[in-house]
Amino acid sequence: MNHEPLVRMANQIAHAFATQSPAAAVASTATHIRLFWDPRMRQGLREILASGGEGLDPMALAAAERLAQEVPASLP
Repeated sequence: MNHEPLVRMANQIAHAFATQSPAAAVASTATHIRLFWDPRMRQGLREILASGGEGLDPMALAAAERLAQEVPASLP
């Protein structure tokens, strides 16, 4: 699967919240992904994270890590 579009979108979302404090930006990015990405997209993000998170900006990477801690990998 080509994860490039997911990386780009996660980075764009993180960039949109960059004016917030770092902690708030990570939380807002994770919330946005949780609410608006379908299960296949979230699974793709977990796969990106599992392979090292290549291409994710630090804020997007932190949001992906946060989401990975919240939802077991077996759930969408």
